[in-house]
Amino acid sequence: MVDNNKGFQLFAHFMMILLALFCMIPFALLIVSSITDEKTLIHNGYSFIPSALDFTAYKFLLSDSNSIVKAYGITLLVTAIGTAANIVLTTLMAYPLSRKDLPGRNVFSFFIFFTMLFSGGLVPSYIMWTQYFDIKNTIWALIVPGMLLTAFNIIMMRTYFTTNIPEAVVEAAKIDGASESGTLMKVILPMSMPIMATLGLLVGLSYWNDWLNGLYYITDADLFSIQVLLNKMLLDVQFLMSSASSGMGSGLSATLPSTAIKMAVAVLGCLPVMVIYPFFQRFFVKGITVGAVKG
Repeated sequence: MVDNNKGFQLFAHFMMILLALFCMIPFALLIVSSITDEKTLIHNGYSFIPSALDFTAYKFLLSDSNSIVKAYGITLLVTAIGTAANIVLTTLMAYPLSRKDLPGRNVFSFFIFFTMLFSGGLVPSYIMWTQYFDIKNTIWALIVPGMLLTAFNIIMMRTYFTTNIPEAVVEAAKIDGASESGTLMKVILPMSMPIMATLGLLVGLSYWNDWLNGLYYITDADLFSIQVLLNKMLLDVQFLMSSASSGMGSGLSATLPSTAIKMAVAVLGCLPVMVIYPFFQRFFVKGITVGAVKG
């Protein structure tokens, strides 16, 4: 049996290695490009083995290292609080919708699904968050708008509860005297690790990569997330380059490696996730496996 599958396993391993390389090669090229000399990059194009190295892009970005460290701290705080709050709220919304005996279940489901098709728009949302909830230039402006509770996550978790948690398990818990909250905490959640891990990963990445909320609601530099700060640095470089090209900037502006700085900004933005993800992936895969056995 093993011999018969040996060819397939070799083919599967080859395909997985190929797909892994397709994912890793762009990141490798991104990192190498960020330390490639600007003139070499322009004349020779992108290369995995550059003929000349230049770390000016990182020196420029890290010249204000205190702001970088503070922005990383803000982003970590927002990602941790936002992900935890999103998972809790999504679970509390999805579990009742998964119960077939919930009065008005279809009506509530329709209202949630409706928000996936239509929204109030940017201007009404901005007025609501800034004038009625007054969250502008607060840490909540990076957590609450847009990502704290999404219809897609609710529907995904509700579907998991409906299709992967046997109804007999819930009925057995109730026969044993468990309340709805007790059933959720002691029966449903331990069997829902795969969807919890999946949503936690997706929501965490969304919070880490978000810069729109910072662009709309944050003007205080002390509350800049790493994505907002790097975007601001990139815009400053583009302004200096355009000023230098028009003869209004200084000579130093003309020497800034704009292409390498763009690559370095991307590296600084995604590097922590690239370093941490393999460690969290182990728990992610383990959660899926345990959930599959219990389901």
